[in-house]
Amino acid sequence: MTDAPELSVVVPSVNGLGDLIGCLAALEAERSSARLEVLVVDRLGPEVEREVTRRFPWVRLLSAPAGTTIPALRRLAFRAATAPSVAVIEDHVIVPLGWARQLLTAQARNEDVVGGSVENTATGSTVDWAAFLCEYSHLLPPLPEGPVEWVTGNNTVYRRALLERYQTAIDAERWENHLHDAMRRDGVTLYSRPEIRVGHKKHYTVWEYLSQRFLYARSYAGARVADAGAGKRLAFGLAALALPPVLFARIVGRVWGRRVHRAELMRSLPLILVFVSSWAVGETVGAWAGPGDALSKVC
Repeated sequence: MTDAPELSVVVPSVNGLGDLIGCLAALEAERSSARLEVLVVDRLGPEVEREVTRRFPWVRLLSAPAGTTIPALRRLAFRAATAPSVAVIEDHVIVPLGWARQLLTAQARNEDVVGGSVENTATGSTVDWAAFLCEYSHLLPPLPEGPVEWVTGNNTVYRRALLERYQTAIDAERWENHLHDAMRRDGVTLYSRPEIRVGHKKHYTVWEYLSQRFLYARSYAGARVADAGAGKRLAFGLAALALPPVLFARIVGRVWGRRVHRAELMRSLPLILVFVSSWAVGETVGAWAGPGDALSKVC
């Protein structure tokens, strides 16, 4: 019997021990049913690394400087992974029992890129619900099954050999849509398997999520128009200012139309409106002033 790992699991460490401990405890339970190589790529420093080493000695720790972006942390882990399949989650994601085996079963069907679904498990406050619905309304059930145009970036598995083919896209250190778009242009099929679920357990204050929406939107818009001329950047920024009602209507329409979490939606409406306004301002600033160091502050 081989001891070689079947699945490498990439976990960027950016939110601190409060989130990371729960994530690793869930992965520890998975080790009874699959041979895992868990790669924690940490940018927070010695305190986190000491505690992880003490409590989870089976974890492979990779250290990165403070301010290293999440895409850069993922790149480091992709290079270090040794298993034939490589999964990506976040440090506030809780995987259920059987998750690893589900990913491996999908890969055994020759599905080279597979994305699952994300459910909210931070249900104690309206702020947490508003943040989740703002960010994940497109992942609410029912989700399509089979070949799709996109998959999520925090519950995904790749064939490692495929990642090696797309090293240039990974080295660009951009969000997963950049990698997925490069794959799709070459005819690689992305598969959605909504039965492969994870829990999103992230608690926010209003200010924290406002700032995160702004930073993410600024980094995204700044990268998107980085090579554009001044006229296009101006137009993009002006258009972004009109986003709040569009984003608000899209989120409400998705949640209401899918007949899930309607009560939580109604309680969250004022906060969602505030959050999408921050999103729009972030895109405008990104278009006009560039991404700055926003991406390094996204967590």
